This record gives sequence, structure tokens and C-alpha cells, in this order.
Amino acid sequence: MFQTYDAKSFFDEMLDSDGRPKSQYQRFNQILDDFSIDELTEKNETAQLSFLRQGITFTVYSDEVGTERTMPFDFIPVIIPPRQWNRIESGMKQRVEALNMFLEDVYGEKQIIKDGIIPEKLIYNNPYYYQKQLNGLAPPIGNRIFLAGIDLIRDENGEYRVLEDNLRNPSGMSYVYQNRFVMRKVFPEFFFKHSIRTLEHQVSYLHESMLDHVPPNALSPNKLQAVLLTPGIYNSAYYDHVFLAQQMGIELVEGRDLIIKDHVVYMKTIRGLRRVDIIYRRIDDDFLDPLAFHPDSMLGVPGLLEAYRRGNVSILNGIGNGVADDKAVYAYVPAMIRYYLNEEPLIPNVDTYFLDEMEQREFVLSNINKLVIKNVGASGGYDMLIGPHAKEEEVELFKKKIIEEPHQYIAQPTIQLSRLPAFQDKRFYPCHVDLRVFVIRGEHTHVIPGGLSRVALKEGSLVVNSSQGGGGKDTWILNEGGES
Repeated sequence: MFQTYDAKSFFDEMLDSDGRPKSQYQRFNQILDDFSIDELTEKNETAQLSFLRQGITFTVYSDEVGTERTMPFDFIPVIIPPRQWNRIESGMKQRVEALNMFLEDVYGEKQIIKDGIIPEKLIYNNPYYYQKQLNGLAPPIGNRIFLAGIDLIRDENGEYRVLEDNLRNPSGMSYVYQNRFVMRKVFPEFFFKHSIRTLEHQVSYLHESMLDHVPPNALSPNKLQAVLLTPGIYNSAYYDHVFLAQQMGIELVEGRDLIIKDHVVYMKTIRGLRRVDIIYRRIDDDFLDPLAFHPDSMLGVPGLLEAYRRGNVSILNGIGNGVADDKAVYAYVPAMIRYYLNEEPLIPNVDTYFLDEMEQREFVLSNINKLVIKNVGASGGYDMLIGPHAKEEEVELFKKKIIEEPHQYIAQPTIQLSRLPAFQDKRFYPCHVDLRVFVIRGEHTHVIPGGLSRVALKEGSLVVNSSQGGGGKDTWILNEGGES
């Protein structure tokens, strides 16, 4: 099946350079060989239909219309041996601990700035830094990061690197579960011969960690009322919101379902008002409270920030977390780890150029065709240039953007992202992949075994975001021994 497959040009997750399956894929490959191409095509179509029938969707925004789509799925999983995973897990705990300490510091004593580890301008000029509203406000249990989504890639040498930190409203956890559900349903044969770490009870960790964030003035700390606050059905991650609320057994609410009385948050119900202690919000800071942030917001709850300030409600993730997952601040996370933890980073960053520094800007402008340019405040693959694949007019447009607003952009080398076979249109071909790892923090820190493996299904593309045509794969973390 892989006779025409190119496993030499990039680091391949499944095959070595001469086309033989790597150790963690040998049993999988043996089972795969028992299927005909027609059987695989039929199963692949069944998998896509399963996503459609369950309504597993996301929304793609354009200037004119939002289009609801099902998540494309590919059945060849990312398989990670236990030793590799143990290092990833340790690296994620280390990184998120340092990021939380940074957030506590930057909204408190600001010692890391005073000591010259991070430039002051990166903090005070950051659009996600709400200095007036948040300075001196201590979150419950000293934790601002309830759920983090850390994006990893593997470079041309197979080394894991952090591509991006997502500390505001990381999405995609529902797809982790649905990828596994569909895979088990459509391809049960693969699971009979592999021992894989289960996803069962992982949402229980999320629920327990959420309830750890008891607000100071909670009336019944042992009987807390938590809700998930969503912008509504037109949000691109609405399916994610519905899934997590259902799985955790909490109410899914919109801003209009909540009201503030005497600086206490209440949920409207058919039996009257019910006090709310914890809000897992999936609304961006700007729209959370029109009295404190964006005055025209119809999504948030007027007076919510004051209720939080008075200790009557907990808000997860922390307000203002964007200052720590900004793409410019990202470059300083290894320094944070050394500064706060006195440890070397277990998982390195991708090299990053700052374009408001003249020498680096001139280098980037001269080599833009070899680099990736990113807007420090954008996400989802938007406002990004991949130099080697860009048209001349796109390159010229980004040169103009960089010259006009150099502080708004960073540049990174075009990493040779690892690849993995995908099966579409009755053939196997190599596609680039990355991995979003979810880190849950409460009284304890827990890393979900696996995560969301995203694949650039468009042949040759480096963009894995679902909003840009990417799809998903199941992610297997093998138990010790790995096979049964």
C-alpha cells in the first residue's frame, strides 16, 4: 500500500526512510495489510458519515458568511510510545506551571520585568493586558490556567517543539473524544491488538479541577454551582461547548441567562434565580463584561468583573491570560522556565524573530520567502504568511504590513513538520501533522493522554487548522508493552 509513498523527504511518524513501519506501527501495519483498498474506502466513508450524523461540526468564518462543516477525519492514528509521551507530559506540566507563575507575577509584583528577563514593552503594549482591571486581583488557589492547549510539532530530526501556547479558550477537546469514538466504531480491528491509554474519566478530571476553584465568598463550598458560558450557536467551537457541558453535567448558558444582583451572579431558571459560583467561560475577555471591557458587547454579563473582584464568583480561564500566550511573549517562555523554576525546558520552542528590532526585521524582509510570518494576536491560521508557498502579491502585502506595524508580527523558520500517511480518494499520501496537548490544572495538574492530532489534508499544505481545511486523527498513547 505504501510502495509509492515518499518517506524520505520529511521525518515520518509511521515509516522510516526505507519505507518500513517503525516499531510502534508494526502491529498496526500488519492489520492494515489485511484490508483491500475498497474496504478501506468504505470504512473511511462510514467514518465521515458518523461525524455528520452526530452533528460534530465547526464554523468557518469569512467576510460574508459563516459556514458550518463537519471535521474531516483520517483513520491512521498518531501512535506515541510511552517513553516519548512521558517526556511530553513532564514538559507540558513544566511549561504551564511557569506560564501560570508568569501570569501571577505580571499582574502582581512584576518582578520578571524589573529583573530585565522580559522587555516591559511586550507587556504594557500588549492588547490582552488589562492592567487597570486585573492588577492585584488574586485568583482562587493561585491558578489562572484551568485548561491549556499547547500545540506541538516534530521537526526534521523528530524532536518535539512547542509551536504555540493557548491559555485563553483552547478548543478541540470534544474532537479528541469523537475521534476515538469513531475510530473504535469503524475500525475495531485495530484496538484488539493494541494496549492504549484510555480517555475514560478524563472529563472527570476536568470537572474536579473546575470545582477546585472555590470563590472566597462561596456559601456552600462543598456544593458549588458551575456553568459553561458560551457566546452561542454561531460560535465556531459551539459543538465543543455543548459536549463539555454535557459531559461535566453542568448548565450551558449564554450571557442573557445570567444576572448580577448585589455583586452576586445568578442563573435564571424556571424555578427562580440560582446562585452561580464558578463560570467556565468560552467568551473572550473583550466581550465578557460590557461595563469593564467592550461596552457594545451583547454576549457577556454586566457587572461580572466586579462580582469576581469581590470574591463572589470564579472565572475560568483567568481574565487577561492572553498576555501569556501572545506569539511575541512565546519566545520568552524558556526564559520563564529558567527564571521561575530554575530548570531547563524539556520541550524547546521554535526559533522566533522580533520584527520591531531593526536588524531582525531587515533579515526577515530579505528572507521572507523562506520564513513563516504570524500576527501576534491572531489564531486559527489567519493573517499568516508561509513564505515558500506564498504568491508574490501576498509576499509584498506582508512586507507592507511588517513595515507599517512591525510590533504586530513575528517570523519563524519554515519548520519541516513531521508527516504521517493519510488515506483519501483511495490512496495513501503524506500529510503534515501537529498535536494539541490539553493540560488541566486545579489543586493538581493532569495531562490528557494523547490530545488532538491535526492533519493538513490538502497535499503539500503546512496549515493544519480546521478553519483552513485541516482534519483530525486519533492519538494513541501506548501502555508499557504497547501491544496485546
